[in-house]
Amino acid sequence: MAQIQKHKFFILALSIFIIGGIISVFTYFNPSQHSFFYSCPILKTTGYLCAGCGTQRALHQLIHFNFIEAFRLNALFVISLPFLLFGIGWKFWNFLFDKKYRIPFFYNNKVIISYTLIIFLFAILRNLL
Repeated sequence: MAQIQKHKFFILALSIFIIGGIISVFTYFNPSQHSFFYSCPILKTTGYLCAGCGTQRALHQLIHFNFIEAFRLNALFVISLPFLLFGIGWKFWNFLFDKKYRIPFFYNNKVIISYTLIIFLFAILRNLL
């Protein structure tokens, strides 16, 4: 039992450390001004924006509470972020308290297919408009 608790504490501490590190990097470094951030291979090869283009810059803007600029950079990311954070939080809750609760919405095939189509449509429309 003690080994399991140590393992969970280690995983939790490591996760907080990694998330804190990511937030720190995006707080102090603007992705549009520093070259060590990952650049999109789709944009480099085709010249077209993918659905994820602008996510790093949008995250930087969100951390600095520039919501309108973040939305302008990648609206789909800004809209999806609360769902993503809720899903990750739910997974951590289940992990920490040995629960197996599932939210049917996240596992519904219609929702998954619809969201995939939204991603593709977003990628197409942001290049047309």
